[in-house]
Amino acid sequence: MNLYAVVLAIIVIALLTVSLSRLGTVKTKADYLVAGRSLPAFVLVFTLLSSWIGSGSLLGGAENAYNHGFAATWQSAGGWIGLLLIYFIAPRARKFAQYTIPDLLEARYNQLARVLGVIAVLFAYTAITSYQFIGGGDILHLIFPNAISAVMGRYILAVFVIVFTAIAGMSSVAYMDVVIGLLATITMVIALPVLSHAAGGWGHIREVLPATHFQVLGDLTGWNALELALPTCLLMLGNQSMYQKFFSARSEKDARRAVVGWVIGTIILETVIIAIAVAGSALYRSGEVSQHPREILAFSAMHGLPALLGAAMVGAIFAKVISTANNYLFSPATNLVNDVFVRYIRRGAKDSEVLLVSRVMVVLLGLWSLAQSLGTESVLKKSLYAYTVYSAALTPVILAAFFWKRATAAGAVASIAVGTAVTVAWDSLASLRNSMPHWIGDRDAIVPALLLSVVALILVSLCTRPHAPADDHGALA
Repeated sequence: MNLYAVVLAIIVIALLTVSLSRLGTVKTKADYLVAGRSLPAFVLVFTLLSSWIGSGSLLGGAENAYNHGFAATWQSAGGWIGLLLIYFIAPRARKFAQYTIPDLLEARYNQLARVLGVIAVLFAYTAITSYQFIGGGDILHLIFPNAISAVMGRYILAVFVIVFTAIAGMSSVAYMDVVIGLLATITMVIALPVLSHAAGGWGHIREVLPATHFQVLGDLTGWNALELALPTCLLMLGNQSMYQKFFSARSEKDARRAVVGWVIGTIILETVIIAIAVAGSALYRSGEVSQHPREILAFSAMHGLPALLGAAMVGAIFAKVISTANNYLFSPATNLVNDVFVRYIRRGAKDSEVLLVSRVMVVLLGLWSLAQSLGTESVLKKSLYAYTVYSAALTPVILAAFFWKRATAAGAVASIAVGTAVTVAWDSLASLRNSMPHWIGDRDAIVPALLLSVVALILVSLCTRPHAPADDHGALA
């Protein structure tokens, strides 16, 4: 276990060094929130990759692969489809060049859309941050089972994330992601053939696992596959953390080039993650990990790989969790500072005030996320909830801002409100859903929430006066 402790210590020190090295570059609001709009394509690729692949893939996706095999790829495939569409959105987003998604919502719609957008982001992103804390806590407990409980590990990870995020903002997050993205990609690509060999090769793996693990749908229905893919796709299309990276790009060209690298890296890494989980499930069908299948990647690294490679892979998973938590904690903190504090409380705030309040917001939102993590057990369920809040509430109006000039402020407000309300209320209305036809009552929230959100956007927009167009922002023009 000393080897794992050394690897984790090296990673934490390296990340802290990178973060502190960027501190001197942060002097203004733009430096902290969007890295002074200076990120080149190479940095963008890895910060986008690291922010997207976190506990949702490493724990939730891996748990799905342990239970269902390669059919778990449906969850990842939604993101891949979204990525292909983002290639055409990225230059428009950089051209808009604001700080947050609510900035876009107010420019295209109105102030109420901005406020509702902030609320939706807070619900979704603190939920995403919370299950990163769960993932990090699980890893620390696996490495130090007698010294650190899973719950204590969540507290420890929360401290790491809050400190790293607060230091230098977007610049700190982006450059740490370069280190983390390279580490994770290299170790997992090397680990896959080693682990599959340890499991007896893919021929043996196919023999010991159910045949459905290697089928397109596996033991899932078409609806199940849609409910996995759709929230992921829509979160990708409307993801504020992603748009904030595009706002941070050095140029529109850098934003578009980064998407190409992001597509390639995401497809490779998510496929490798699923394949490692499937190989691990063949090796460890019973025992401790069968009771906690979300831990299959870290467990396989510790018990199925050579010591040094296993320690490096566990360290990479731990670092990826930190990276994703950094991104999704930083994003809503930006909302509260830019969309509430500067917009409504201190319009003339100096850069020093903005930086101080930004760091305070990171701490407060980090504590809120930690509190959520203490009441959550299923990472997969929590991730789908968070994706659905964002997908139903914000993605339709964000895409309409870029591509549908007829969308109105009233339509956007109705869409955000309906999408958020239906998603948040869906799980608490189990008794009411039981009285519905099974084709809707048995569904996850994404189907009714997205459907009602889009209907509200279209119908209310067609029944109200179009908003006066802004200038020079793609469909905003």
